[in-house]
This record gives sequence, structure tokens and C-alpha cells, in this order.
Amino acid sequence: MDREFLIDLFADFGPVTIRKMFSGHGISADGTNFALSLRAGLFLRADEVTIPDFEAEGSKPFQYSTRAKTVVVNSYWELPARLFDDSAELAQWARAALAAAQRAKVKKRPKGKKAAKKVAPRRSVAKKAARKTVRRVGKAKRAHRSK
Repeated sequence: MDREFLIDLFADFGPVTIRKMFSGHGISADGTNFALSLRAGLFLRADEVTIPDFEAEGSKPFQYSTRAKTVVVNSYWELPARLFDDSAELAQWARAALAAAQRAKVKKRPKGKKAAKKVAPRRSVAKKAARKTVRRVGKAKRAHRSK
């Protein structure tokens, strides 16, 4: 799916931002990514609230294969094919996907940085000896220069 097709597809939903991502495009609104257009199809963001709707339509979660296994990404589900012809209902599904993405963002709030304890690092015996040697050499050079 090309960029223009995606913009037209989501026209009833509202303005979307389309960026190249992986082997396709990431689709976002209000700075939140809520859909992926990949070679495998178009996938909307889903969560425990919206997954039952996708299951009722017979959709499957996004998945890809590695050499060792098949990975299932339960947070993105395939857009039901019938919605490509119903832009008004597609807009409703897109709004639900955006809401799911926003809920996921709230759950993943960054944790505050913990105050780091200021403890002097321990120097190894070898490092201490090396520093003393450097100091001695430095003193010897200065003494030699002053002569």
C-alpha cells in the first residue's frame, strides 16, 4: 500500500501522519502510532478492550517468522477486509485503535530516574600504584627541568 492510498483510506478518520517503518509504513495521529501498513497487510493497534472485536471478525494478530520461531505481536491485529470498502466504519475502528495506543502509552509512562547514590568508586591497588608512579615521574621531570 502506498502513501496516497493510506491517506485516502483514513480520510474519514481525519489527518494522519505516514512514516516509513520496517517494510512498510507507520500510521499515526496526534503523535501516536496506531496502525502499521506492512507487506503482510494493514494492522491496527489493539488491546484487551478491542481484541474481541477483531476476533469476532476473524482477524489474526500480526506475526512474523524468525529462523527459530514464529513471533506473534498481540498488540497489532489485521484490519478486517470488509472495512476497506466502508470508510465510515473504518474511521470508527481507527479511533478505537488510536484509543488503544493511547491507553498503552499511559501504561508505559517512563519511570522517574532514581537518585543515584554518590559513593566514591573504589580504586584497585594496581590503579593506585600506577597513579603514584605517574606522580613520581612527573616530579622527577619537573626537578630535572629546574636544574
